[in-house]
Amino acid sequence: MPSTATTTLILVLHLSRLGISDSRIGLFMTLTLLGDVASTSCLTILADGLGRRKTLMLAAALMSASGAVFALSGSYWALVAASVLGIMSPSQLAPPPPNSGAEIGPFRAVEESTLAHLTPPTLHSDIFTWYTLIGKAGTALGTLACGWAAQALQQRDGWTTTHAYRALFGTYAALGLLNVLLPLLLSPACEASPPQPEVSRADDDDDDDDDDDDASETTALLLPAARTESKPRPHPPRGSLLPPLSPSSRPLVLRLSALFAIEAFASGLVPASWIAYFFATTHHMAPPALGALLSLTALLSTLSILLAAPLARRIGLVRTMVSTHLPSALCLALIPLPRARAPAVLLLVLRSCTQSMDQAPREAFLAAVVPPAERTAVLGVLGVVKTLAQSGAPMVTGGWVQGGRFWLSFVVAGGLKVGYDLGVLGMFVGWRGRGEERGKGGGYGR
Repeated sequence: MPSTATTTLILVLHLSRLGISDSRIGLFMTLTLLGDVASTSCLTILADGLGRRKTLMLAAALMSASGAVFALSGSYWALVAASVLGIMSPSQLAPPPPNSGAEIGPFRAVEESTLAHLTPPTLHSDIFTWYTLIGKAGTALGTLACGWAAQALQQRDGWTTTHAYRALFGTYAALGLLNVLLPLLLSPACEASPPQPEVSRADDDDDDDDDDDDASETTALLLPAARTESKPRPHPPRGSLLPPLSPSSRPLVLRLSALFAIEAFASGLVPASWIAYFFATTHHMAPPALGALLSLTALLSTLSILLAAPLARRIGLVRTMVSTHLPSALCLALIPLPRARAPAVLLLVLRSCTQSMDQAPREAFLAAVVPPAERTAVLGVLGVVKTLAQSGAPMVTGGWVQGGRFWLSFVVAGGLKVGYDLGVLGMFVGWRGRGEERGKGGGYGR
């Protein structure tokens, strides 16, 4: 996360410094988004067949190559090619929505699938809580370090702003090389397990007849066939890299895709950049005060993640997701209503107290409802769906702002998020996870 955050602050500024027009920067962002969707789709679908460690190494190599091109070249089309073919996630083009988890290419899907594979279901809520917390802290640290480094480099003799930005892209490339090496430290146990047939055994009532030789012979001949009723799981043909998608998983993936697309579009309507613009223009907040406010909300959002695991163990994953996300959605919808600054700031702060608490339970929920053999591919597909749904939302907000209806973005986003919460509750509150009992150990809901 610190490596991907290194260029978050400077990417668009660097393109502008190179003399690239705003319209071409917009084209760059669109093409980068499509490239990220394509690379994420391919690598996550192939990850379990190719190998999770190899997939992480390949993605890190693409990330390093992109950074190297940005550090060495000023050609617009060379930068577009590096962005599309490499890893230069669209979350670096604008602040990610609060509940997006800041997915970076294929990394997050593979990492979450690996964590779920290596840990028992009863620990998923705790594991994903710390995973999310560490990721957010790393992103914040990388962004902060990038800002300090950019300012320090520009103050050096003979250094221009462009020189400073290119040095930071060089750092991005170097961190990508480090990420190429880190998967070598992972155990082979993180790789996907080959599909095994499900075996149902008959009752062993005749085990007490061992003294009867004839019965023993009959048992030896007949019991293996009677006891092992194999239910083969679907698996890809030999040598295939594509994972299976069982018929039972398809409707699940469709439902999850629809729900996550609604939530991602809603988040895209009010990213951090638009929220900052709203308070700066509507409530006339100066940059120092606005920066302090956004820092406070980010800190509260990060710390609140620690409360998610105990709550999930008590009331279940789905109920935790909904009970924490729903209040933040309501606060979001109410932000534009107060005319005074203080109530609006209070609503934003209250929203931040629970807006991230649903992330770790959601990741644990996905790890439980998706079959292990399909987990990496499904998580990648869901990440792509969220990215695509989110991509067009800021343009909608821009149209409303230009038309003097900025408040609509908050109200519509909050309403869509409430619909998402009710949909999750209605569809999955009674769902039983693999390896879990309903209502126990982080079960979904009671």
